[in-house]
This record gives sequence, structure tokens and C-alpha cells, in this order.
Amino acid sequence: MTGHDHIARDEQARAILRGNDRGGYTVPTAGLYPYQWNWDSAFAAMGFATFDMERARTEIDTLLAGQWSSGMVPHILFHGHDPGYFPGPEIWGRGRGPIRSSGISQPPVAATVVRDIWEADRPGGEAWLRAQFPRLKAWHRWFMEWRTDEHGAIFVTHPWEAGRDNCLDWDEAMAAINPVGVGDYARCDTSHVDPEMRPTKEDYDRYVWLVQRGRRLGWDDAALARDLPFCVSDPTMTLILLRANRDLATLGADLGEDISEVENWTSRLEGGANWLKNPELGMFDAVNLNSGVRTGNLTSASFLCWYGGLDDDWMLGALNTAFDVCRYPVPSQDATSRGFDPKRYWRGPTWAVMNALIARGLKDTNHVAEARRLRDVTRKLIASHGFAEYFDPMSGAPAGGGTFTWTAAVWLAWASPSAGGE
Repeated sequence: MTGHDHIARDEQARAILRGNDRGGYTVPTAGLYPYQWNWDSAFAAMGFATFDMERARTEIDTLLAGQWSSGMVPHILFHGHDPGYFPGPEIWGRGRGPIRSSGISQPPVAATVVRDIWEADRPGGEAWLRAQFPRLKAWHRWFMEWRTDEHGAIFVTHPWEAGRDNCLDWDEAMAAINPVGVGDYARCDTSHVDPEMRPTKEDYDRYVWLVQRGRRLGWDDAALARDLPFCVSDPTMTLILLRANRDLATLGADLGEDISEVENWTSRLEGGANWLKNPELGMFDAVNLNSGVRTGNLTSASFLCWYGGLDDDWMLGALNTAFDVCRYPVPSQDATSRGFDPKRYWRGPTWAVMNALIARGLKDTNHVAEARRLRDVTRKLIASHGFAEYFDPMSGAPAGGGTFTWTAAVWLAWASPSAGGE
């Protein structure tokens, strides 16, 4: 990118956020994702914070307004009804919150974004922060009570909960599910996007079967936990919550709150994150708790180790290899692996939003040159190929949804030359 080309790109990114704004919440992109998604919404707030701080706060307010009494914040909030989306609120059921929603959560990046907003504008945000802190703490407590394995890692009960919907980490656990009785249904995602870029019908049958099970049990945490057909300890959730928990503790200290419980959670999560490091292969991978089998997959989630505060020489070597193999790393699945698919959702494509988290962790653990290198390649990727949902790591070809909120947000907050920093 030369001259002032980024100025026009900045304005395009702001226009995407405004265009996806539905009045208090932001959709990831029109058509394909017509509701408020959890971690997408937090990233939207991060983007809005670069030019409209009050709108950023409102995004978080609307997200946390859907919190269940258990503390869980759902992965989708159904504001209204769009018949073009499946599975919609009629499939998930009523749930246990004030807004119709899904019955699972998503990676809790919100506390980290709230800290960023707070530190960017303390005078204008103390009352707001005092309102958000107990909600965030309750959400983190829910993870610790209902999604923590015996080692301290966070497990997921549905592939969608991790945000990496159809990655190879879930294949063994998904294969053990017989989606008997799932019935007929009509997917809508493949009418918006090339089916070759989306999960297969075999995967989707199992996704829907798990949703039907949750609805049948009334989304009651205790009932669901008695027999979990899908239960996989996940580096995405574990490392993101570890980082978010550190940020939550900082927020609590700033407010003069007792943070001893939060610090105890952090200690437990550190143990879980370290347990996720595969002792034979070196990477951080997932573990199918029902079989005890490690997945052995090097994914973009593996590189969140630094984001979680864990330095790792082996992972630095793997990052360098990703740069050698791919024109636009970091691929969501190791590009040298048998299961790599450069276009199919989380089985290979590069996600700018994951790169932003990885680079932030690298910078915070003093790997400044590597963080700058990843930012620069992501900057080139977006500048050359637009604000797509994800990208082919070899060619940079855009894939998935277009005019995507979180890609625009990470451009404004991190990748653009206007964002500053390294």
C-alpha cells in the first residue's frame, strides 16, 4: 500500500460498520448472518471505538443485555426474525434469557475489548464500566462452572461454540454422533456462499442434532452436562478466556473490586492452557474428552498461545514455517497437513481477525518483529482483496461473506496504517 491509499480503505471500513449497523447491534454481514453474533459483536465494538466511542459502548451493552440468569452470554441474539437464516429462533427454542437466542456461547473476547474501550476513554466510561464489570464476571464464572475440564482447560459442547465451526479438531468427536431423527431441513448458508466454502451436509446434520438435543433438555446446564455427546477441550476458548480473565482482573482492580476469585480462575486456566500443549507434537491442540484423544492439528487457534500469555519457542518455529508455506498466513489448518483445504471455512483459510489476536499476543510477549510481520501481511491481504469473511492463504482470494464487520474492524483497529503502533 502506497501513498494515502489507506485513507480510502479506512473510510470503506467505517462504511461497512455503519452499513451492518442495525441500531444498537451489528450483523457480521447482510444475508448470510442477519443477527447479532457474540464475538463478532465484540470486534465490531473494537472497530467502532476508533471513530465512535459511544457506539462502541452501545454494541457491548446490547450484547450483554442478552445474558442469561446463569451468566452465559449466547452466541446469537435473535433481534426479530429473518426467515432467510437457519437455524433460527424457532429451532433453538425459547432459551433462558431476556432475548430469544441460541443456547450456547462463543469465545469471550468482550472483556478484552471493554478494557481497550476503558483505557481509551476513562473519563467518559467509569459508570459504563461499573455496569459491565459484574456482567462480564458472571459470564466468566459460567465458563469456569460449566465449561472447565479437570485440567482447567475450557471445553465446548457444540462446534459453533468455539467459533471455528467445522475445523478438523471436531472430526473424531463429530463422527461418534449418529444424527438419528434429525429430520429434513433447508440450509440457507449455501444460497449465499459457494457450498465448497461451507460445512458439508454430514457435518450440518450433526450440528442440528446437537441443537435439537439442547432444546429438548431446555438448555439446562446440569441436564446437558450429564451426558455430553460432543465434549472437546479447545485452545480457542481456553486461551481467549485466559487473556480475557487477565483483562477482567485489571478492570476490577481499576474499580477497586475484589479480584481474588478472578485471579484464582486465571491460575486454573493457565494450568489448562499448558495441558493443551501436545507433549509429542509440540503444538497446542484440542482434546476429545469422550475418547481422551488429542486431535494433533496445528490450527490458527494454536497460535493464540501468546495471546493467552504463554511464550513458546516451538510455536515461533511453526509460525515461521507458515510464512514460508503460505503467501498470506496464518492458515486455519496447517497448510502441509492432509486435511488442509484453502477455501473451506475453518479447514485452511486465513482469517484476519485471528491474525489480529495472534499478533497482539506476539507483541505483548515481546515478539515485536513477528507481530509487525503478521500485521504487514494482513494489511496487504485486506488492501489487495477487500473485507471478506476469510481468504485463501495461498492466493489471497476472498471467500465466505463479503463486506464483513470483523474484517473491517480489525483493519481500523490494527491493520491500517492509520491505526498506529507496531
